[in-house]
Amino acid sequence: MSASVKSAQRLLAASGLARASLALTLSLPDQIAARLSERIVSGAYAPGQRIMEQALAAEFAVSRGPVREALRILERDGLVTILPRRGALVSDLSIAEVKEIFDIRAMLNGLRDRLIAEDASRKNVLAALEPHVAQLTRLARDTKRGHDYVETVWTINHVLTQACPSARLKTILDSLARQTLRYSQLGLATPERRRQSVHHWQNLLEALRKGDGAKAERIARDRVTDSRDAAIRALDEVNRPAATPRKPRAA
Repeated sequence: MSASVKSAQRLLAASGLARASLALTLSLPDQIAARLSERIVSGAYAPGQRIMEQALAAEFAVSRGPVREALRILERDGLVTILPRRGALVSDLSIAEVKEIFDIRAMLNGLRDRLIAEDASRKNVLAALEPHVAQLTRLARDTKRGHDYVETVWTINHVLTQACPSARLKTILDSLARQTLRYSQLGLATPERRRQSVHHWQNLLEALRKGDGAKAERIARDRVTDSRDAAIRALDEVNRPAATPRKPRAA
């Protein structure tokens, strides 16, 4: 596994983002799904690994019913695949999935940010965002605080989604959150990418201040597309076959 992928896994493990999601859930299956999601995204459960229902039921002191429902939630979110007679397997990281998910996110985040920029109450959103973007600017200068940067980006996106004036769009964006976690960490795994990212966020603030919906939408799409491309490069590095050493020529 490449250093960039390992770094991304460490970022998520340290960030506690999945724990933040856990605090917001209500049902027992959702709570179990959040715990399992954290393990999958951090790399504690490897791609292709089988997840044992009975062992999890014993660990969480529940019947197999809530565990089975939690696995269905993760299947819906693309983190596991449930196969007949084999049970649940952790899904592989896929370049095709990156392209599909991030292209959808680019469109939806663009629409979200346009609606916010054109909404009369955007000043309230600006007041909530400005301290976080200022923190991103500081974090982007520190190559050792990548996990803090990722966590702050997650917070900003959460603030924007909650401020979205479209309730239906908000629901859709929330449902995408778990699906994108594994890949969004890859997209911000390097200092170079974080410096590029903070530039987008600074530009978004300016667009929101001016109420420029078209610019806000364009910035959001560029921001997500850049993360998509970085994640694809990282996965391509993992999947690229190692070079075969050349045999020495006979004398």
